[in-house]
Formats: sequence, structure tokens, C-alpha cells
Amino acid sequence: MKTKRQNEIVRLIASGDIETQEELASALRALGYKVTQATVSRDIRELRLIKVPAKGGGFKYAKPERHETAVSERLARILSDSLVNVDSSGNMIVVKTLSGSANVAAEALDNLGWSEILGTIAGDNTIFIVVRNEADTAEITGRIRRLTDQR
Repeated sequence: MKTKRQNEIVRLIASGDIETQEELASALRALGYKVTQATVSRDIRELRLIKVPAKGGGFKYAKPERHETAVSERLARILSDSLVNVDSSGNMIVVKTLSGSANVAAEALDNLGWSEILGTIAGDNTIFIVVRNEADTAEITGRIRRLTDQR
């Protein structure tokens, strides 16, 4: 069922501009799938979908190019290997890395294409991340921890 649903997701995003998880969940429900927002979120992560500019403005979900996926996987591995700590306050997140690793780890975070992140600034062993709003802080912090297997 999961594979069938995920194949349907790929078909849906290829045939139309799906901008939000809610839109994707509604489209799946219209096709008879019983999904929750959490299920759709997991599918998006597992399929490694990214947000790209839509023709009419805004952003839509898309599959990354094969090359982009390989680069993103390598950068995510570097992030995972170099991460020391993640902490947050307000709409800011501070990521501590091994010395000399922050630039590459920040590049990995930038390449993930998370729309909630407004920007990153990297020093030698510290990455400063600003997210759109305070509500996104816990979500992004959790994603980084899950990505790097840090609980």
C-alpha cells in the first residue's frame, strides 16, 4: 500500500502544482487513500521531494534530479558525521559542528530545500539558522536531529 501511495504521490506532483502537504493529502484522499498529515510528511521525506518554483509563483513539490539526490545524500552524510549539537531559541537555531565542518554542513542544510529556512550563516564550527517563524523552529530542529540520528 505504501509503495502504491508513494507512486501516486510522484504521479500527482508530476501532473500538477501541489504546493502544500494539505493539498497532497486532499488529492490522495480524493483517490481513496486514507492518509494523515504525518503520513504525507513521511512520504515526502522518504521520496526526498523538494520545493521548486511554480510557473504561476509560489512553490510546488518535485522530485530532485538524480545528480541532486546523490549530492544531497553525500552532504547529509557529512552533516550527520560533523554535527555535535542542535539548540534553538525563538525563530533561530544554532548547530554546533566539529571544527572546520560548519560550511559544508550549512551547504547540506541549504541543499535540503526546506522552505521554512530563511537562511544559514556558517562559521568554523557553528551554523546560525533563521526560520520563517517560531512555530517552525521545533519542526526544523527535530528534522535536523532525525537526519543526523541525534535525539
